[in-house]
Amino acid sequence: MAEVSMGSSGSSTDLSPEEERVFIRDIAIAAEANSKEGDTFYLITQRWWQEWIEYVNQDQPCNTNDGSSLSEHCDSGGSSNLKKPSRIDNSDLIYDSSLEDPSNASEIVETLQEGRDYVLLPQEVWNQLSSWYGGGPTLARRVISSGLSQTELAVEVYPLRLQLLLMPKSDHSAIRISKKETIRELHRRACEIFELNSEHVRIWDYYGHQKYSLMNDLDKTLDDANLQMDQDILVEMLDINGTTSSSHIQSVQENGLVDEDSTSILIEPSKSSLSVAGGFSSNRNAFRSGSVEVSQSFDSTYSSTGVTTRGSPAGLTGLLNLGNTCFMNSAIQCLVHTPEFASYFQEDYHQEINWQNPLGMVGELALAFGDLLRKLWAPGRTPIAPRPFKAKLARFAPQFGGYNQHDSQELLAFLLDGLHEDLNRVKHKPYINSRDADGRPDEEVADEFWANHIARNDSIIVDVCQGQYKSTLVCPQCKKVSVTFDPFMYLSLPLQFNTTRAITLTVFSCDKTALPSTITVNVLKQGRYRDLIYALESACSLKPGEDLKLAEIRNNLIHRLFEDPLTPLSTIKDDDHLAAYKLSETSENAVLLKLVLRRRDQKAGDRESTVQLKPYGTPLLSSASRGNALTKGKILCIVQNMLSPFRKEESMGKKANPEPHIPERRSARFNNSEEDDKNGGLRKAKKSSSSEVAASKLSLQLIDENNKTVNLPEDEAEAIKLPLSASVTVYLDWTPELSGIYDITCLESLPEVLKYGPATKKARSEPLSLYSCLEAFLREEPLVPDEMWFCPQCNERRQASKKLDLWRLPEVLVIHLKRFSYSRSMKHKLETFVNFPIHDLDLTKYVANKNLSRPQLYELYALTNHYGGMGSGHYTAHIKLLDENKWYSFDDSHISHINEDDVKSGAAYVLFYRRKSDDAAEKMK
Repeated sequence: MAEVSMGSSGSSTDLSPEEERVFIRDIAIAAEANSKEGDTFYLITQRWWQEWIEYVNQDQPCNTNDGSSLSEHCDSGGSSNLKKPSRIDNSDLIYDSSLEDPSNASEIVETLQEGRDYVLLPQEVWNQLSSWYGGGPTLARRVISSGLSQTELAVEVYPLRLQLLLMPKSDHSAIRISKKETIRELHRRACEIFELNSEHVRIWDYYGHQKYSLMNDLDKTLDDANLQMDQDILVEMLDINGTTSSSHIQSVQENGLVDEDSTSILIEPSKSSLSVAGGFSSNRNAFRSGSVEVSQSFDSTYSSTGVTTRGSPAGLTGLLNLGNTCFMNSAIQCLVHTPEFASYFQEDYHQEINWQNPLGMVGELALAFGDLLRKLWAPGRTPIAPRPFKAKLARFAPQFGGYNQHDSQELLAFLLDGLHEDLNRVKHKPYINSRDADGRPDEEVADEFWANHIARNDSIIVDVCQGQYKSTLVCPQCKKVSVTFDPFMYLSLPLQFNTTRAITLTVFSCDKTALPSTITVNVLKQGRYRDLIYALESACSLKPGEDLKLAEIRNNLIHRLFEDPLTPLSTIKDDDHLAAYKLSETSENAVLLKLVLRRRDQKAGDRESTVQLKPYGTPLLSSASRGNALTKGKILCIVQNMLSPFRKEESMGKKANPEPHIPERRSARFNNSEEDDKNGGLRKAKKSSSSEVAASKLSLQLIDENNKTVNLPEDEAEAIKLPLSASVTVYLDWTPELSGIYDITCLESLPEVLKYGPATKKARSEPLSLYSCLEAFLREEPLVPDEMWFCPQCNERRQASKKLDLWRLPEVLVIHLKRFSYSRSMKHKLETFVNFPIHDLDLTKYVANKNLSRPQLYELYALTNHYGGMGSGHYTAHIKLLDENKWYSFDDSHISHINEDDVKSGAAYVLFYRRKSDDAAEKMK
């Protein structure tokens, strides 16, 4: 890339790295605290930013933050003797063409990700760095309101790109504009670009190259108008009578100036030539096989230069990746290569479109899918860019808009449901009140439920993909049994069969004598924090008057306290470290004291002046009441009480314990501590000389929740002025003298929540059968607390047991392997290899309806794969062309032949099975 030079060439040679760090940190904190809608942020390449972070932190100790904010980045640890960064170079964030055209310098690459490719800087931070280092180009973006309530702030990194088409002059232009701008501003800019009188211009939402709606509400935002990226806008010039020439527009379309399938607006006839033999009829209602020759591409949307498609096999056309659209491409290819859908959409299906269905997309999704399917089945192997289909998708399902990676199974579920509603043959759905089984034969009830379903839902999707399962609920109290028969579009099978999980943590006592103990409890995987507390209270024999505080320990600090009883347990990861602290029941007026041990951290060769105090071991927790004045002496007493279980026997003048890490229990050493605590001073009972040394050597520092130091008076009886914060961190500097009194070896590390041993790892690596996954799916299990069933007999919600059985299987069975799990703070993917049949998937024994006359046999014909981790992985599809009896890999635009042995892998995600013919099934009997 060419060198880019923008901004000031000022330098920061007068400042040390530490001074730069503090300077930027301070202005970043101020900027982040005062961010508001309309502010400007600037993109800076992650590569340069990381280099600067390492440079300014080279003399800093490693910190424990997670880099969640700009100011925290400025406090990250680094290494020494790093070179000062050169000029800022954002050229890797923009297209090469932008380097040659300074007026288009803000056109950034469409697939960038924050944190991986770039960092967003407040204007004040960018201005300062730019004045010190120079460089560029400057990439400014606005802060806008977002979210359902429009109260969340977000930086609009990718403003809308709209394609303007001027009629009747047949001119066009592309612009970038914020989705928070008004239609008035769009109108003004369009008139400015084409040099028009605003009084003689009106603009249309030209979605799908049709006048979708007149944009005459000038104060409406583009976001509220539901405009999408790369959408067409018709700029219409009016004559003196306030009308436009329809004959001119018609002539433009007839002469090929408007490509109906493209997001590009106008193509001049002199710039392209297109000859078609066969193909689509003028009204798009009939499909005829033929051949297409393109001498020069008139649009990159559906063609490429110099490709002849005559004589090529059909069904081997790839889809171009538009930027993280592999999730969409893989799902589309599997649906397109479903024989029933390929046949249906290549015929005249328009008469089945339900134009009035309020649950559908007014037929637009079905038309877009059918159009794309026909192009993919046309002879030839020229890759297709599915931009029009993606635009339709983003219009009706905004969650799939933009250029982020998404879950292909979620897209597949939306497509099947959306296509069903667009093609639902039922124009007016009747209201039907389903009855419970009430002891009637299953066959009768199942047929009744299915008839009720078909009366409201009847489409090609139902014909091909929908089955029925039997759902049985049993009330745990009154034993009421409820049987229903519900439809399904696909089966989502678990790859982990246990409904419970083991959680291991360390419990700290409050009786000043007992050492911490390790406890493992079993809880529901889908449970909440309150469920874990209930299990712990029983396991650790919580006494009346005691309370439990659960904390996650990270980097020798209390990372978070679990206080919300509804916090999902899925937020606790297997490699987390948890501690549970028994405390005396605290009042609302109590303050939590977090005792954090610190010790000197000195590397070999370091001078004494560079020695840093770093957190060490496991923090301890206690509480103190604000009712009485909290003195320094009382805090010293509380700290001694927290450390007392770890006192060495030698320091008490007794015989050393043969097991130095597990001293004998001491029951009477602190009998008077409670009364002495109330008096606010150190206990007056006789102490050993070692305890007096310990008290004199306790070097404490108090820090409140705002990271401000709380002053400790010299007089131990003087009250301490504590802030109103709920907790205070007490730092205790650990010295060799204290090591001679206390043995805190057991605090050095905590066990993980779940530690996989060699046997566990071996078991997890063994192949998992698809049949085992199905059996786990059909297994009876209790409902999760959030989905409790309302028992009509008890008149209360009950945690009923639920049992599923297959009853009616579809012609095409879609099986989703649940590799991904999501929660508020983590995402996880299972890489488990599932051994699934390619031929003869036999589901006969899993179908509860025993009146079936034929075996339930299926053949695999397609599947999607997911490679890599969450958010950054890649999707492909493996598909069998039934006419050729050959398997192919569809990797976006690249298609290659593969052997059947290569179809199975640990990446398999969604499986597509097709029922075997009756003749084949008979042979299997």
